[in-house]
Amino acid sequence: MVKLISAFMLLFSLSPVWPLGQNPLPGDPLLIVNKTTNELAFIHDNQVETVVKVATGKEYHLTPEGLFTITVKAKNPYYRKKDIPGGDPENPLGTRWIGFNADGTDGRIYGLHGTNNPSSIGKYISQGCIRMQNDAVESLFEKIPIGTRILVTSSPKDFESLGKQYGAIKSTEKT
Repeated sequence: MVKLISAFMLLFSLSPVWPLGQNPLPGDPLLIVNKTTNELAFIHDNQVETVVKVATGKEYHLTPEGLFTITVKAKNPYYRKKDIPGGDPENPLGTRWIGFNADGTDGRIYGLHGTNNPSSIGKYISQGCIRMQNDAVESLFEKIPIGTRILVTSSPKDFESLGKQYGAIKSTEKT
């Protein structure tokens, strides 16, 4: 029985998905969206790897803030609201959907996604999602697994400081 419990604990500790509410460990991937600058950073292997411009909610409250988990990924997502199939040039979701569990949702309401309106990037214009250029979301889509954490915030701090604060970048300060 002890061996069985030990084996289960070892297996669970190797799981790549973090328990809800737990910060990533240094080196784990973390996405940070700063609504103040409308930028997204991809942090991986203890460093800020990529920073891109994004669009967020046209009203401050529309893009929820907090630490969430990526729960859904889809190529050429279907746009339910207006019955537009994936891959259609009129689809406002662009070429990729990366959904996260904000406000108790399942990853199908809030997400990072591409766009059919590239000039909207950098603006406060969405209904709550985080809009990206299609090439940026396609690149990110390949790099992040389900279970990756995403922090959405309005902060004066830079991405490296936020990465350290949330545990994705190992702090080199000595205490």
